[in-house]
Amino acid sequence: MDNVLIVTGGGRGIGAETARLAAARGYAVCVNYRNNREAANGVVAAIRAGGGTAVAVGADVAVESEVVRLFEAVDAQLGPLTALVNNAGILETQARVEQIDAARVDRVFATNVRGPFICAREAVRRMSTRHGGAGGAIVNVSSRAAQLGAPGEYVDYAASKAALDALTIGLAREVAAEGIRVNGVRAGIIYTEIHAAGGEPDRVDRLGPTLPMQRGGDPIEVARAILWLLSDEASYSTASFIDVAGGR
Repeated sequence: MDNVLIVTGGGRGIGAETARLAAARGYAVCVNYRNNREAANGVVAAIRAGGGTAVAVGADVAVESEVVRLFEAVDAQLGPLTALVNNAGILETQARVEQIDAARVDRVFATNVRGPFICAREAVRRMSTRHGGAGGAIVNVSSRAAQLGAPGEYVDYAASKAALDALTIGLAREVAAEGIRVNGVRAGIIYTEIHAAGGEPDRVDRLGPTLPMQRGGDPIEVARAILWLLSDEASYSTASFIDVAGGR
């Protein structure tokens, strides 16, 4: 049976590197995207050019009905799901807590918490031996901000990632006897476009030299950790986290 993987937010950054690396290792990959169809199609084209199997499916993970449609599309186009990477995430412009309104908190938590929660639900319904599935693996892409708090910049984002860590632990223990492993990767200061969304595109260049390894990370370095946790090499690892943060 082929390994079938959904990567949410798979068109750019960590998600795109994860999709490409997974395809190189034999996964049939669904590259999920919200708005940037061109970027997702580019990842799919690169995978197919290398002899792999991939499809792009648009869906906003913050919207339950779109998540359901995403998983149904994968059922129809790729076959039984065996792996999920909850990678899609957002942040907003750097701000202190006193400047953050409820609407912003709702937006951040809708994508960063509700999205992974509903995606995980759909994955469990397909992969759990309790439901007749063959098992599988889920990796949630978190952040070191979950433990550091991101003061003065993104406390709402950090809080959402802390909630994602709690989901990771609780779900892992809930489905451990049903053939599903659930783990997390906490990314550090990584060269992705998310920093531009926060209003500081050069944030990695600013902070990288202050880290113990004295540099920012590359998305492929996070992708490698994700793929290890998905693989059989991590067969006895669940409710676990790998920090890919240069010692931060």
